[in-house]
Amino acid sequence: MPRHPALPDDEENGMTDAEPFRGLARYERQMPIHQISYYLCGEIREPHHYTDLFYTLRTAAETDLIYLHLNSPGGEFDTGLQIINNIRASEAHVVTVLEARAFSMAAFIFLSGDELIVHDNCQLMFHTYSGSLDGRGSEQQAQVAAVSSWFEKMTTRLCSPFLSDSEISRILKGSDVWMDSDGVRQRLMRMQRARARPAQRKVAKAD
Repeated sequence: MPRHPALPDDEENGMTDAEPFRGLARYERQMPIHQISYYLCGEIREPHHYTDLFYTLRTAAETDLIYLHLNSPGGEFDTGLQIINNIRASEAHVVTVLEARAFSMAAFIFLSGDELIVHDNCQLMFHTYSGSLDGRGSEQQAQVAAVSSWFEKMTTRLCSPFLSDSEISRILKGSDVWMDSDGVRQRLMRMQRARARPAQRKVAKAD
């Protein structure tokens, strides 16, 4: 069969049996990596105490590595949500580390990391919100309805699939959900396997 006229001969193209294919060339670029650590210990307070963390998360580069070490009973929901939103908006790789306990808002923050690390002998606990109401009766009723709807959406977004639908429902009804380090690790491993299954199916299909 004649050669395609648009393709040169192998000899003219410099490819002969004496010069075998040498494989792919590697091109490497080194970039500076900044590792930054914050320790969120004790009760979560008002947002103005965490402006340095907010600024670091917002201005970090994609090559930065930020560790957020947690040992907290929870605290201010508004502050916790701002921390979570800044973690999710950050270009850095954010690692949340459970070092002792993370209850209430701290548990939500733990689940918001790009990577989750669990030390031994730790506890994680989820429960519903608490607070007080002011104003007229109609205003209090409207506030309860609005906050309940908001908390349900937030809990579902942040906790699924780490928590099951039934566990989320229990939290919304007022129950506490507790687990230790072993329970947290089992759930994280189950999530990793679930994420890996679609990739394995794609590879099998390609083969």
